Amino acid sequence: MKKQRLVSLLLLIGMIASSLSLLSCQGQKQKFVTHSLEYFDTATSITGYESTQEEFDRISGEILDLLGEYHRLYTIYHRYEGMENLCTVNELQDGVHRTVTVDQRIIDLLLYAKEMHGVTNGKLNVAMGSLLSIWHEYRTAGLDESRAAELPPKELLTEAAKHTDINNLIIDPEARTVWLADPAMTLDVGAIAKGYAVEMVARTLEEQGISGYVINVGGNVRTLGTKPDGQTWLAGIENPNPDAPQSYAVYLALAGESVVTSGSYQRFYTVNGKNYHHIIDEQTMMPAEGYLSVSVVCKNSAQGDALSTALFCMSPEEGLALVERLPDVEALWIFTDESQQVSSGFSHFVTRP
Repeated sequence: MKKQRLVSLLLLIGMIASSLSLLSCQGQKQKFVTHSLEYFDTATSITGYESTQEEFDRISGEILDLLGEYHRLYTIYHRYEGMENLCTVNELQDGVHRTVTVDQRIIDLLLYAKEMHGVTNGKLNVAMGSLLSIWHEYRTAGLDESRAAELPPKELLTEAAKHTDINNLIIDPEARTVWLADPAMTLDVGAIAKGYAVEMVARTLEEQGISGYVINVGGNVRTLGTKPDGQTWLAGIENPNPDAPQSYAVYLALAGESVVTSGSYQRFYTVNGKNYHHIIDEQTMMPAEGYLSVSVVCKNSAQGDALSTALFCMSPEEGLALVERLPDVEALWIFTDESQQVSSGFSHFVTRP
């Protein structure tokens, strides 16, 4: 259920002109933007209003430093000297996983992932690494050599699916240790790690009294308050049909909320003329069907990240029922026929560009 890493959810900052002077005790505030391609294998943009370039550089530098720390802790693809991260948690030693003492931020992420596993009735499952790694391998090979693209053998997927029980993820919060009781099981936190990292960074800034910023990590968007003049931020959810006359399916007005989209229309490979995307339904062991994209608006970017993937693997009825039960959560589903479904409070955020 690894979620879409490169969903293009463009933050349209400053499209509504302000007639107000943005004054502070330090002078007029201006909009600044910076970009990075360093973390979570995706593009990051930071937008903020500050009195000086120097102050924006200081705060945006802190944001990027924190994102870098979370990236190194949560990656399953790279080891780092002197660090125990999720890559080392996944490793075998003499045929078994060892008990690994990790940073508190890994403990917190995995505990939250277990909580969301329960909330989503298992549709968000970070213990699916064995299954997802097979799809990742075949997708990468198919993109490298399209003429040789093929689907993973059913028997290979079936065997891997036997090793995705999240109860085999053993966490000791007091000792700060993680152990995978099944030697064939691995973790993959791609459906939640970016959103969780963005949320934790945003909360760090809020504790410092910082507002008037937007953090966008590969389409995982978190706003901090409003613009200095009180205006909301304008976010456009991309239309998954590139040939549609409108580039954006809907525009949202956000003030401290997060919006996250999972989509099937960008990250995929093609086998015998059919596209196979990266959001895998554990029940079928195949890419989930039925939607082009699912977007979630809520206060917590980690929750939004987890839910957008989980909802993609649910029926429209099941997904809508879940969203309506959760406080301060709204969602937009875009189906493969381009029709839409929204939760009861979604229209509260809809605006015009």
